[in-house]
Formats: sequence, C-alpha cells, structure tokens
Amino acid sequence: MNTIPYIIKLEDIKSVEQELFNINCDKVGVEIMKAKGLFKVVKIPKVKTKVANVIKQTFLAKGAEVAVARGTIDLSIEYTDLLVFATMKQYKVALAQLKIQPWGAKKIAEQIELVIQDYKATTVRDYHWSDKSLVIDNKKTLIMGILNLTPDSFSDGGKFNNADKALQHLNQMIADGADIIDIGAESTRPYNGGKKITAKQELERLLPILEYILPKCPVPISIDTYKAEVAEAALKLGAHIINDVWGLQYDHKMAEIIANYNVPVVVMHNKENNFYENDVIEEMLAFLQQSIDIGLKAGIKQENIIIDPGIGFGKDTKQNLYLMAKLERLQALGCPILLGTSRKRFIGETLGVEVDERVEGTIATAVLGKTKGVQILRVHDVKAVTRAIKMTDIIMESELYEK
Repeated sequence: MNTIPYIIKLEDIKSVEQELFNINCDKVGVEIMKAKGLFKVVKIPKVKTKVANVIKQTFLAKGAEVAVARGTIDLSIEYTDLLVFATMKQYKVALAQLKIQPWGAKKIAEQIELVIQDYKATTVRDYHWSDKSLVIDNKKTLIMGILNLTPDSFSDGGKFNNADKALQHLNQMIADGADIIDIGAESTRPYNGGKKITAKQELERLLPILEYILPKCPVPISIDTYKAEVAEAALKLGAHIINDVWGLQYDHKMAEIIANYNVPVVVMHNKENNFYENDVIEEMLAFLQQSIDIGLKAGIKQENIIIDPGIGFGKDTKQNLYLMAKLERLQALGCPILLGTSRKRFIGETLGVEVDERVEGTIATAVLGKTKGVQILRVHDVKAVTRAIKMTDIIMESELYEK
C-alpha cells in the first residue's frame, strides 16, 4: 500500500472541491472545508501604518497572519506594505469586520475582496456583434493572429501591405487556428524602431485593405491603433475590437469613441523608458488601473476591457523576464489578459537568436502565460503556437476523476 505523502497545488475553489471529492469526502464536508483549503497571500502596497495595524489585528484575531514593516506598530514610519497570509474562510470573516473599521479600511477590504475572488469565473466574456461572436474563458486559449500592413514592422514589414496578400495571409492564419485577426498599419515597436505616422497616413494604409477583407473574414477583426480618428474610421467600417498600445492614455478621445461603439478594447501598459521607481509590476498595475478607470468614466463597460502587460514596451530584457515569471499578479485587476511576446527582442537576447529563429521562445512564453491566467495570445506563428497551446489547454483541463 502506498502511503507516501505528496504536495497538492490548489489554485481555486473548484480544484479544492475536486480533491475533496476524489477522496470520497461527504458533500456536507466539502461545503464546510472548501474555503479552508484554499490559501492565498495578498500584498497591499503603501498603506498608512495606523490602518495597517487595524488590518493586522483583525486578521490575527481570525487565525491568519499579516507581515508589516518594522516601525509600523509604534507608528515611527508613515507607510508600510502588507503581506496577508490567510485561507478563504479567514478572508471572508476578517474582511467583513474590516468594512466597519475607520481610516479607509473599508476601501482596502473591498479591494482585497476583488483580488481574491475566483479569477476564472469573473473573466468569462461572451461578445456578440451583428456578424460575429467570441467567447473568452479559461478552457480554450484564444489565438490572435498578427496582420501587419506596415513597411517597417520588426518582424514582417512590407510583406502584406496590399489587399490580396493581406487576405491570403489572413485566411492562412485562420486555417492555422487564429480566433481573432489583429491588423496594424503603424509600427509601434519600442526603442524608437517604429516611425510615427499621422492618422491620415495610417488611414491610407488601413482603410482600403480593411474594407476589402472585412466581409471576407469569418472571425472578429481587431485594430491595432492608439489614435481615436483611426479607431473611429475602422469601427464605422465594421471592425470589432480596438487594441490600444497606450491603454487609452495617449488620445483622450479614444475611450469615448470605444464607449460609443460598445466594443471590446485591449488596454496595454506602455512607457517611454524602462526606469521604474518601484516594483515594475506594481507600477504596471497602477497604469492599467488608470486605463480601466479612464474607460469606465467614459462609459466603456467593465466587461469590454481586456488588459495587456505590454511585454517589450518600456521594459528591458531583465524586466520582461521578471514580468513573465509573475504574470499571475495581473489577475488582481479582474480583466481578461492578452499576452504579446511573439518574436520579441527579449526572446532574441535571452536565446541569442535573430527574429526568424524565435518561434520556440515564443511558444515557451505562450505556454507559461497560459499557466498564469492568460486567455488571449497575440502571435505571428499561428500554427505552431496553436498546437502547443491546444495541448496545454487540454492538459490543464484534464481530470482523471469526476465528481
């Protein structure tokens, strides 16, 4: 008889339930224990120390633990980061009590409540347009195929900038497994590699080809632009999604236009340089939260917002690798996550390969992204990534035992 103990990784309530059922636990017992079986660590940056002390004591009283900086208890420092160590049951009872505490504790409790909710359940989306539909969930990872209409793209510039070539490539990507096609008419590559063009120039490249391929394309079309004028013209023609590499923070009219057309938008983290005063992920989360707030204020529905960490934009290789390792932290924002690592410089610098030899590195980042909650992958090499991610999806959804 095998009595060798081993560690089980439990990521959500569903996986706790499944393990309890696997040992033939009574249904009543499952309901009682499932919230105790899921343990989460939450980091809360920059909390005033008097509030931090309230939070710490509240969680300690429920059997949980909270770590704070030295100097918090005697208020000799003004702010501290917190690390909360608790089961889901402890969070439930502690947060209920925190909501009636002073000094902004209620707001922090509400923020923690959002962060610890089941990401898989809260990021399911079901989009419908007059001619297309799209489902985002955590079972099938969606593939967004890249169609560049630019003469200067770092990877495939000039290859598809006429209508027939563009349509041929689009059809090939769909045959290879693309669920969405992302069309860009301006190179937005970082390190000043992409030359900025006017909205007029971008429209001259985009509109004739978009008008030609839209009625022939069986999947939703996303437009990669940060200019409101371009977005509006594309949406008028019938485009389905806007992919804004500046996260609604470049053109102040962009959010209003997207709200008016009631379409999904991808908001990406971006900046002009790779200097970060604090942790790169914390600054990225703050930027993306600002993008979300801009969108909501303009009337964009919460369910229409997708986030993108902006791998390669305002980040060096070391920062990109760190971000990839901690990608699951983006789940704190409660939005579907899109990841675009395809053929990017950090892969080339890490593996010592040129652009046309970065497929394996792209696949590695795609698979890792899936394990960390990514639901959409933006790629050039559609067939290779689709096959790899299909295998990953099936493995991650597999269960030998059913309830």
